[in-house]
Amino acid sequence: MVEWSETWTYIDGDWLEGNPQIIGPRDHAAWLGTTVFDGARSFEGVTPDLDLHCERVNKSALALGLKPTMDSDEIYSLAKEGVAKFSADTALYIRPMYWAVDGLANAVAADPESTRFCLCLYDTPMPDMPTGFSVNVSSFRRPTLECMPVNAKAGCLYPNNARALTKARAEGYDNTLLLDMLGNVAELATANIFMVKDGVVLTPAPNGTFLSGITRRRSIILMREAGLEVVETTLSVKDFEEADEIFSTGNYSKVMPINKFLNRELQPGPVAAKAKKMYWDWAHA
Repeated sequence: MVEWSETWTYIDGDWLEGNPQIIGPRDHAAWLGTTVFDGARSFEGVTPDLDLHCERVNKSALALGLKPTMDSDEIYSLAKEGVAKFSADTALYIRPMYWAVDGLANAVAADPESTRFCLCLYDTPMPDMPTGFSVNVSSFRRPTLECMPVNAKAGCLYPNNARALTKARAEGYDNTLLLDMLGNVAELATANIFMVKDGVVLTPAPNGTFLSGITRRRSIILMREAGLEVVETTLSVKDFEEADEIFSTGNYSKVMPINKFLNRELQPGPVAAKAKKMYWDWAHA
């Protein structure tokens, strides 16, 4: 059995401690994968962009054919209530979720009226990887909207990224770069990706194959406000092979440098360091 870290879950009007069993084998989500979630962070007494994460989980629910049962402001208030259950110095992952219980007609399509909600918060330390992590290029691709709900933060999208990540780790890398169906760079298996060339910050333009993360968008705003040129564009693997520095953004780790891309060793660069500091300063402000 997994030893869960300190966890509190809100469901059906009550806060329950630990990992409550809330989905049964007949539930639509258990066998047909109709789940959406979002992930926010609480650390050092701040919850950056928590409101945007609460809004996005409702948008994801609608994109997957579910019916949001909570207003985003209600989710925000509950999240703050949940944070207060932990000691002030605990770094937390904040995860609101929706899923379907019943199906319609032939059961494959979810019944939106059966949507359930829970909010789970748990002790999750911020990653301590100041020197960065290594990345290769995956043979797996990001899907398009025609074949998967890439406009939602849906659980059914993650097995594809998981198999890419598993393969990368078997090959000795910490993470992996996924391309879109046309062979352009999309994202890492667990985060968005940036590169720097001749002082210009470049990142894949959102093209409907990956979510433009909330931390990604916040970092772009902060870098542009600081006078950095940030360009969202089409990028190739070759572009990253020739980059001066590469870094990632994501809710789980925020801003992290990449110290190896394929066989090329990289040093954590000044732009990544500046982007991380700006994010931390903004979050605490």
